[in-house]
Amino acid sequence: MNFARDVVDAAPRERRALVELSRGGSRRVWTFGEVSEHSARLAATLEAHGVCRGETVMTIVGNRPEWVLAMVACFRVGAVVLPCNEQLRAKDLRLRIEQARPKLIIADVRNLAELSQARPGCEVLTVPDKRLYQDLMRGSPVELSPTDPCLITFTSGTTGEPRGVVHAQRYLLGQRLQAEHWLDAREGDLVWCTAASGWSKSARNAFIAPWLRGATALLHDARFDPAERLEVLRRERVNVLCMAPTEYRAIAKRVQIQPLPQLRALVAAGEPLNPEVIRAFREVAGVEIRDGYGQTETGQLTGNLVGEPARPGSMGRPLPGVALWIEESELVLDPATDPTFFLAYADGEPAPLDKPWRTGDRVRQDENGYLYFEGRTDDVIISAGYRIGPFEVESALVSHPAVAEAAVVSAPDDERGAVVRAVVVLRDEFVPSEALVSELQEHVQGETAPYKYPRIVDFATELPKTSSGKIKRAVLREGARTRVASEAPP
Repeated sequence: MNFARDVVDAAPRERRALVELSRGGSRRVWTFGEVSEHSARLAATLEAHGVCRGETVMTIVGNRPEWVLAMVACFRVGAVVLPCNEQLRAKDLRLRIEQARPKLIIADVRNLAELSQARPGCEVLTVPDKRLYQDLMRGSPVELSPTDPCLITFTSGTTGEPRGVVHAQRYLLGQRLQAEHWLDAREGDLVWCTAASGWSKSARNAFIAPWLRGATALLHDARFDPAERLEVLRRERVNVLCMAPTEYRAIAKRVQIQPLPQLRALVAAGEPLNPEVIRAFREVAGVEIRDGYGQTETGQLTGNLVGEPARPGSMGRPLPGVALWIEESELVLDPATDPTFFLAYADGEPAPLDKPWRTGDRVRQDENGYLYFEGRTDDVIISAGYRIGPFEVESALVSHPAVAEAAVVSAPDDERGAVVRAVVVLRDEFVPSEALVSELQEHVQGETAPYKYPRIVDFATELPKTSSGKIKRAVLREGARTRVASEAPP
């Protein structure tokens, strides 16, 4: 198998592969013939610089064609590609360099200053540079086995240091399952996965899954702007949109959603999506957001599947053939049934293929088999004997008109063992006050079981997040412990 040969080179040469919207405002359409030619030349350049099969190439390039071409070039010659997010700082880059030990780095010139501080210790090729494609030798696709390594993605680091996850070649073609049953990419579609390069969702849905289904991928190299996001959807006539829940929430809060008749499929993954945001898009855009679930190690595992009724607040049901079950409220996977299960960690620890994979996520299942995320196993709050999942409290808080974002964690309490603490980011027109604290507490009590309301409400200008936008609950939990300690009597 070889993704470059079997998918890119095999596609009709004139078929659209990419629609590029640059940061400077220009637009270009790339055909599969052009992607095939440029990736082959870049593959030859990699080989000329000493990159051998099985060695790692690290990329720090935004959502632009050079990132895609570098990925395909690595697939072509059997190199392992490590795409990195441009938001990473020198310390983050250094961690990845130490774990993955790249032979070569391809970096956008706008990221060279940060990269130099990370002391890469290997050769760096820059983008843009036409010399990347000057080698007339065509990088020939090598024959690869399903268990040969192809890709490294890093966990988000919500509970500790990010960890490199090595995926095998089977990961690439294994995306057909979720591409058909969840993403719903179809031949001729324009698919836009807005995740920045370097994250798991981007690796599988920015171009790999669309191409497997004969669709075109949209690349928009720009910072997130809610109004611009809607304008691009309208102007480019996007058919399938894959966004982070944070982006859906921001659009619903900040701008007026308008009908988008060409949009057929909306999907979200990465963290649970609030039901009121789903309702906002359904009522105005006329499309249901179908939530899903996966991990860096596993790839996509569940989704509100194509052709089935979507359940607001649910991460759907297992993808066809994927065996999932719940043990003591924790979601568990049989790795043998997951076509995109990882190969090993970058530090050499192999994947546990011979035993069930415990996801560390607390999940409940309804009578129809739909799964509902309730938080990480270490996020659940036990207060006065009650077990409280943070997401339900967060959903209640963000349904209040004053709240832009909210995160809920446990705070120590002498009497109850723990209480619910909420950290709230207000919308611009609201200011913190004790009256607002009481109003938010009463609002939560009206939205969910009264014992779940936050006994502590703190206001913040922003929430601590990973570069992929997930909330760092460990930071908030430590803040809660520090707060209680400082308020304790001497």
